[in-house]
Amino acid sequence: MKETRPIGIFDSGIGGLTVLRQLRKLLPNEQLIYFGDTARIPYGTKSKKLIERYAIEDAAFLLQFDVKMIVVACNTASALAMDVLKKRLPVPVTGVIRPGALAAIRHSKKKQTLIMGTSATVRSGAYTEAIQAQDPDFTVVARDCPLLVPLVEEGWLDDPVTMMTLHKYLDPVLNAEIDSLILGCTHYPLLAESIRKVTGPDVHLIDSGYETAYYVRETLKQLKLEHKGTRPGEDRFYVSDIPQKFADIGARFLGEPLAHLKRVDFENFLVEQNDRIEKLLSPKVEQ
Repeated sequence: MKETRPIGIFDSGIGGLTVLRQLRKLLPNEQLIYFGDTARIPYGTKSKKLIERYAIEDAAFLLQFDVKMIVVACNTASALAMDVLKKRLPVPVTGVIRPGALAAIRHSKKKQTLIMGTSATVRSGAYTEAIQAQDPDFTVVARDCPLLVPLVEEGWLDDPVTMMTLHKYLDPVLNAEIDSLILGCTHYPLLAESIRKVTGPDVHLIDSGYETAYYVRETLKQLKLEHKGTRPGEDRFYVSDIPQKFADIGARFLGEPLAHLKRVDFENFLVEQNDRIEKLLSPKVEQ
């Protein structure tokens, strides 16, 4: 039955595991297939056109597993490639930005939110655009925080260096009117407790991973694609490079050791699937 097909998740690297972790909590009966494009990270330094190609290629890798939905667990790809993905893919697709933006609107009584993100995500203006499309009177403050990703991957979640860095980034932009904060990078949920020490208890932290998982659950219900029986298979993890490093750091992100992790020859996959990928990239294709 269609309902037993897995859900596909891709990210440029390891951060998307925080999204997968939330999907596991909200959809325990679903099998999840994760692809981390670790050979080509970071996406944030690439052009929009190249990120669109990467996103289509990552999605094509997941489509070979007959996935019923694709989750773009990457803020950069969500910001710059969602239009092309929605137009070209044969299955439903969601990113992490729209669910996070809608949550900010729901939780902010003062209509002011702060977005923390990578430089590429902040530059894209995608969160601001998504919020103000729903409420033009909403005030959005954005702060790029490029040093936080390596600190998280080092495991320095409450280290004095991390706390000093958070204060350096957030103190100049926080004010009494900001009552919600979007964790606009999939690494940042691991810093939630430290961030809360800086913002204080009156600022609602929005985990885009949780909001995305909730959105996926509701979408599957609407499309009658939710699986209610026993999980049809174990979750599987694929990377395009360095599986051991991914396993070591990923265990912290996921909260448990990664089983069923495999490095794939992604370059060979792209060569073999070139015709199919080019069709997906073609603007003439209609799904």
